[in-house]
Amino acid sequence: MSSADSAQKPLLSREQLDTMSRDFNQNTRTTSRKRKFRRSRSAPRGEYMLNDDDLKTDDVPPPNPSTIPMFRDLNPHLRRVIMFLVLYLAIGTFCFYQVRDQISGHKTNGVLDSIYFCVVTMTTVGYGDLVPNSSASRLLACAFVFSGMVLVGHLLSRAADYLVEKQESLLVRAFHLRRSFGPTDVLKELHTNKLRYKCYVAFLVLVVLFLVGIVFLVVYEKMPVVDAFYCVCSTVTTLGYGDKSFSSKTGRLFAVFWILTSTICLAQFFLYVAELNAESKQRELVKWVLTRRITNNDLEAADLDEDGVVGAAEFILYKLKEMGKIDEKDISGIMDEFEQLDYDESGTLTNSDIVLAQTASQGQR
Repeated sequence: MSSADSAQKPLLSREQLDTMSRDFNQNTRTTSRKRKFRRSRSAPRGEYMLNDDDLKTDDVPPPNPSTIPMFRDLNPHLRRVIMFLVLYLAIGTFCFYQVRDQISGHKTNGVLDSIYFCVVTMTTVGYGDLVPNSSASRLLACAFVFSGMVLVGHLLSRAADYLVEKQESLLVRAFHLRRSFGPTDVLKELHTNKLRYKCYVAFLVLVVLFLVGIVFLVVYEKMPVVDAFYCVCSTVTTLGYGDKSFSSKTGRLFAVFWILTSTICLAQFFLYVAELNAESKQRELVKWVLTRRITNNDLEAADLDEDGVVGAAEFILYKLKEMGKIDEKDISGIMDEFEQLDYDESGTLTNSDIVLAQTASQGQR
């Protein structure tokens, strides 16, 4: 072979060139995907971005070493509930103890009766065995019944919700004894049927409280079983006719704790049932949205930028709006945040945009 023919012959064949071209394009696409947050040469590297640890943490108080360890480990909502409940009962007991001579009815002990009357008032049970009989005591009872309803409705329900959630994993394992359920399986099952298990737990706790109340009234208050069941039902539902109530010292001490837990548990059970009903309707709506046929009108409605083409993001947003997951206010709020972060107004977010936005927010503080 001559040198001229050797120079004209290509070093690689056509098939080899095509293979190298395809490999190069794949590597280029992979690299571009890995570096899509570093498109701008002026953008700093990711390690120079501001992290959450760099933000000011002066607003977070350090843990108090003098706090009781068991109380410090409680859920923050539950801890707040206990603090408000103790404060409410302390103030209520002090106030009603001061006007104990202006409250008529069957009395046992001044302090115990004050706590008992405070609990009966805040839960709106109102047996009628202790009744305010003066203007001052009646006004005081009016004030405490409204503040107690707010406390029960907005604070104690959080404690009940927290305690119910603590027992959900045990209930899942009990329902699946024949299957080996690991921690991941339990979390998945709870995520899928969370409200259903909450209803189960609340119902079981309510049944236990019913039985405990009936047994206590039969043993300590010497009531017949039917009267004890009647008293428990009238108490838990806050009906409180007053013909049957806790009249002994031991009974009123028991009632202070039992009335709080039983009335709250019943309210939570009805709340969970209502939420479960709403969730089932929501699931039916989602199933209908995902299974119905798409029409041309749907495509026109999904085309947000009106370019005649519906992208994946536009289609997802349209479906989420149909399911009731998001609305226009949610989308506009997200777009406002995107525009604030898009510092160079390029329509995309890069490291430089995030750094500049964080720096600007730090400078405004």
